[in-house]
Amino acid sequence: MLTVVAELPRTAAFFDLDKTIIAKSSVLAFGRPFYQGGLINRRAVLRSAYAQFMFALAGADSDQIERMRAYLTGMCTGWDVAQVREIVSETLHEIIDPIVYNEAVELISMHKAAGRDVVIVSTSGEEVVGPIGAMLGADDVVATRMVVQDGRYTGEISRYAFGEEKAVAIRELAELRGYDLSASYAYSDSATDVPMLESVGHPYAVNADRALRRAAVERDWPLLTFSNAVPLRERISGLRPEHPVTAATVVGASMAAAGIAWYAARRRIRA
Repeated sequence: MLTVVAELPRTAAFFDLDKTIIAKSSVLAFGRPFYQGGLINRRAVLRSAYAQFMFALAGADSDQIERMRAYLTGMCTGWDVAQVREIVSETLHEIIDPIVYNEAVELISMHKAAGRDVVIVSTSGEEVVGPIGAMLGADDVVATRMVVQDGRYTGEISRYAFGEEKAVAIRELAELRGYDLSASYAYSDSATDVPMLESVGHPYAVNADRALRRAAVERDWPLLTFSNAVPLRERISGLRPEHPVTAATVVGASMAAAGIAWYAARRRIRA
């Protein structure tokens, strides 16, 4: 008699980047190497440093992020894309390694052990998010895409991965790859990502800003605190997928789900 084994649904874990996986704004973190590479002036470096301070102090609401978007796209108009990619590649470990949350690395490892695809969903540009995703062993990234003409940024945006657009991107990926979103996970720090969190069956608020904390309490979403940085190069070998593809075989889901539930209970903030 043949035994029929039910196939588990394909699932994913979607992670915001800034203040969820890393402690700073990923784009602004590269202000100094962009200055050293001649892409921006000293005033822009100081403005980026100030923006980082405000970002760390209080988070960024939708109005602030919109102003930041306008500022950054205006600043990078005319930049040589190849030079940007080269600067990010050369300084990636120096800039990003010290600000990766250990707790995020643990969660990524747990999700990958469960056979889930790990997808980073960020408002930052794909030239920055892509290499960070590769460092983390992510299967894919969703990021803001700028229009390029003759190898330079035009200042126009073809996809602004912010707010509802993140949820749209997640649904598109789910349709393309067969993800069961009701069994998938999402993590973010910002109330602007409520649409993304609402898209999955297991949403988590990480280092939540005031508005997201309020929304999470109303919806009974778990609240997590990430605070411990880890030298990423010491941990990354166990996170890289064997093959650089977006598909993964879904195995061990129940074991990992139990582990994540334990982790969430251990990290949950009592409101």
